Amino acid sequence: MSFDGSFTHSMKNELTDLLQTGRISKINQPYPNELILTIRAHGKNRQLLLSANPTYARVQITKVPYVNPNVPTNFTMIMRKHLSGGILSDVSQQENDRVLTFTFTARNELGDQTKLDLIVEIMARHSNIILVDQATGKIIDAIKHVGSDVNRYRLLLPGATYIKPPKQDLENPFKITDFSNIKQLIKDFPNVDMLADNLRKSIQGLGNDTSLALATNLHKDENVETNFKNFFQRFDVPEPTFSHVAGNKINFTAFPYPGTTKNKTFSTLSELLDGFYASKAQRDRVREQGAVLIQVVKKQLKKNRNKLKKLQRDMKETENADDYRVKGEILTTYLNKVQRGMTSIELPNYYDEDKLINIQLSNQQSPSQNAQRYFKKYQKLKNAVKYVGEQIKLTEQEIEYFENIQSQIELADPQDLVDIRYELEQGHYLRDHEQNKKKKNKRQKINKPEQFVSSDGTEILVGKNNLQNEKLTMHTADKRETWLHTKNIPGSHVIIRSFDPSEETLAEAANLAAYYSKAQESSKVQVDYTKVKNIRKPNGTKPGYVIYDNQTTLFVTPDEDLVDKMKK
Repeated sequence: MSFDGSFTHSMKNELTDLLQTGRISKINQPYPNELILTIRAHGKNRQLLLSANPTYARVQITKVPYVNPNVPTNFTMIMRKHLSGGILSDVSQQENDRVLTFTFTARNELGDQTKLDLIVEIMARHSNIILVDQATGKIIDAIKHVGSDVNRYRLLLPGATYIKPPKQDLENPFKITDFSNIKQLIKDFPNVDMLADNLRKSIQGLGNDTSLALATNLHKDENVETNFKNFFQRFDVPEPTFSHVAGNKINFTAFPYPGTTKNKTFSTLSELLDGFYASKAQRDRVREQGAVLIQVVKKQLKKNRNKLKKLQRDMKETENADDYRVKGEILTTYLNKVQRGMTSIELPNYYDEDKLINIQLSNQQSPSQNAQRYFKKYQKLKNAVKYVGEQIKLTEQEIEYFENIQSQIELADPQDLVDIRYELEQGHYLRDHEQNKKKKNKRQKINKPEQFVSSDGTEILVGKNNLQNEKLTMHTADKRETWLHTKNIPGSHVIIRSFDPSEETLAEAANLAAYYSKAQESSKVQVDYTKVKNIRKPNGTKPGYVIYDNQTTLFVTPDEDLVDKMKK
């Protein structure tokens, strides 16, 4: 699983076919390390994603929607200034390395035609996106500025001369004509794994999986040259593939590699990467942008769980309340046998067949005061039962609430975090740092729920957090429409926009309810459904909390492929 140099070769060919001669119509930077260029080519608008993310660095055409910040970054403004309206004239790769150059023809402020190179270096945490003036070789800007204190070999700063990454002393597999070195490696290393390791040290652009696949191919028979050329020719006619490898992990490759199973193919490499990275990158962004929210929720859960343990201990102590009452009554009955200054006494327990009971006494109190002390302890514990019981109930509700918020963050898209933050601020769990008082008083606009369409064309809406859930169920939905929710499990409110949905639509909506819940990874999840008119919200309850009746229960197993198919 790697976006290695050989995969980059295939991607370069795909982007050339789909985007060359296209014109840039929009430039956005939805996330700190990612740039989206909307390019109109061959009668279609396509989103070119350039990512310098340390974990998910890549280049591809994407269909995943992105939410852009309200205020564009300085880098975005510079890109727009120099590239807006520019025409893509060439896509090239540096040897077989993970460096792609997009050459654009644009016009400067004077109207003169200029050539600009937008260079994407895919190098894990050193990944970068750099705009270079082709005529002068000077860097106009980079998405990550790298000074001399970080890299003495080359500066990646505006105004500096662009220097290519250090050239590797390795052979480009697409240009090899002399195969004597490779034949020698096969003789020296008959073991496939060892051959793969040494091929990576000799040939440029091989990830672990690619080198292992090549080594396996070369060991098929003695026709080394043919096997080698045939292997790399497949990168020019890719079959984008998901494969299951050891440990049931999923791998993406330009074509099916030897030894893989359950292969699933895609029509383009970009669709393959959307399928592989979309959810992973999304989760990463949510963790990054929602770090404060995650910390607040974890803190609240820890606090309330500790509180619940203490309350449960207190409740257990109240079970001994009657022991204090019995001791008080026995002391009162036998006061004439108790002498001041005694620290304990054994008296007949008429509640237990006159067996003796040992009663501890305070030598500083009179016999009657000792008896009253036991009655007071009894009354205190008896009164505590009601209070502690109420506190346990409230604490359990808080734990359930924050477990619900936690699962919503796990399922959230970055834009959904705004609603969750607002909810925590309104509940005074999170401090509102907004300085603009007028904006503070303005009611937060809640994001729209997720939209889906069932097989028979019925619209289905899914709330992704408590505020969306409440608005969807209590304000948006018609009382005659159908509402669904996982039974006794935190999850989304789902509304079928139909007064009489089909059985198929009910099953598909139930799948959505199960998928967007804490039971996403479970099977045979119970999902309740009822008419919206049967939903009620008790006074004083938290956002998204409702009670319902007249429900019917379905059993479903969440199906991600079905969810993707239904997305509007």
